[in-house]
Amino acid sequence: MTKKINRIYILGGGSAGAMTAVTLKKYFPEKDIRIIESLNEPVIGVGESTIGQINQWMSMIGIKDEEWMKECDATYKLSIRFENFHKKSDGGFHYPFGKPNIPNTFLGQTDGLNNWTYKKILYPETPNSDYANCYYSNMALVNNNTLTKNENNQLPGFDFKKDVAYHFDAIKFGKWLKEKLFKKLGGRVMSDNITRIVQNEDGSIKHLETYAGNVWSADLYIDCTGFNSILLGRTLKVPFESYEDILPNNKAWAARIEYTDKEKQLKPYTNCTALDNGWVWNIPLWSRIGTGYVFSDRYVSDYQAKQDFKHYLISNNICANPKEEEFKLLKMRVGIHKTLWEKNVCAIGLSAGFIEPLESNGLFTVHTFLLRLVKVLQRDNPSQYIKDHFNFDCRRIFREFAEFVASHYALTERDDSDYWKDRLNKKYEIKTRTDSVAGLNDYIQQKMIDHHYNQKYGWHCIANGMGWNPTDMPTLNYFNYWTDENDRKKFKQDVDNSIEFLEKRKTGWNLVAKSFNNYYDFLKKEIYDNKS
Repeated sequence: MTKKINRIYILGGGSAGAMTAVTLKKYFPEKDIRIIESLNEPVIGVGESTIGQINQWMSMIGIKDEEWMKECDATYKLSIRFENFHKKSDGGFHYPFGKPNIPNTFLGQTDGLNNWTYKKILYPETPNSDYANCYYSNMALVNNNTLTKNENNQLPGFDFKKDVAYHFDAIKFGKWLKEKLFKKLGGRVMSDNITRIVQNEDGSIKHLETYAGNVWSADLYIDCTGFNSILLGRTLKVPFESYEDILPNNKAWAARIEYTDKEKQLKPYTNCTALDNGWVWNIPLWSRIGTGYVFSDRYVSDYQAKQDFKHYLISNNICANPKEEEFKLLKMRVGIHKTLWEKNVCAIGLSAGFIEPLESNGLFTVHTFLLRLVKVLQRDNPSQYIKDHFNFDCRRIFREFAEFVASHYALTERDDSDYWKDRLNKKYEIKTRTDSVAGLNDYIQQKMIDHHYNQKYGWHCIANGMGWNPTDMPTLNYFNYWTDENDRKKFKQDVDNSIEFLEKRKTGWNLVAKSFNNYYDFLKKEIYDNKS
């Protein structure tokens, strides 16, 4: 247990295993790093949508778009759209990538994001979707279905290299990483089935025995075996902490759908639509649509969920006649293990934990855990304290994101089904700000105490989209921003001036966005060599 970590075996050859292998081999070329992939265990491969953070990992590894995108059926993604989470038929709202473009503040406010809130207070008919349109110039691209690399900064505030994410085929991406990067870096991929896992007296892994008669022994084993968690969960029996208390869903029907009108259906965002017992994702890849219905079997049977999903696809003109063989039922294990690095095993990906698909978070946790693993492995012989620090920080980040995802349910006003009634009436443990990792508790207090939202993260987009605005008229009256009618008139005048600025800027963004290539044509030209 105290010897140096020179030999690392990664069990599992899916996207998590491939990304782990490439990352470790790039930064530790002298180490013996191998992937052991099963001969017959299917790769889940549903995670086809990412968030902007993936660009940091791509930069860390040195991967360029033109090298991999056309090999993996990839498209660009600018935003995530949410529909019917706040209320049924709410019109939807977006959470765009990048930083909000915030104008000057007024009335002594510390956060210019409140400028829109004042607009909503004085003009309550303003749709919640208007918030993102006012602060993100890339929403003009989304609304006009165009795209640009913005090399001349025609669209202020939009950084193509940082403010886009991707839709891609996760199985193809994993294969590309193994074949085009990992092997070229000197890594080895071994296809075999593990038949026996032998442990030392202290419970650590001694070696792995395989169907082909091989015996493999490593200093560190990385568990990338998905929900099976063969090493961390099944063998070392590290307890699993369920998050079903804040995240309700435990299954998903996934399907691959052919385009009926590709140029029209291809959009630069992931669409999430809430149904009676969960929600549907719609992810446009280059050659097909990835879609799925995330639900809870505590409220609906697998059969009925499939029927509801089919009805959604047909009624929304996504697919006229869904083929039965295209549907795949996935059982989700939502939560995280008590420790992710236990003895000589470290888990990355689904084997470590999973926060349901909302907000495209699966690969985010892979990359953030990998960054911390690289930091630890820079020490030849990391102490238990260093490993404990890894466990603590990974679990902290995971919980923070889980609470962020949970907020999409916690802020609902729907009561049209038992599923949504239970979300509406769900009790959450409210802690002090210093005790909370962030997410639900921290931002509830921002609403109640600070009356503005932090612009650093995307919470403000979700909160305002769900009608949980940071301040309101009673609060403004209470804190005496005006003492007589003249003050009130001045406030309204300032708000109207701010609205005029936001509207002019929005109009300008849209005029510029209209001048760029159609999104389909952009992908066709920049990535797919003018092939349809």
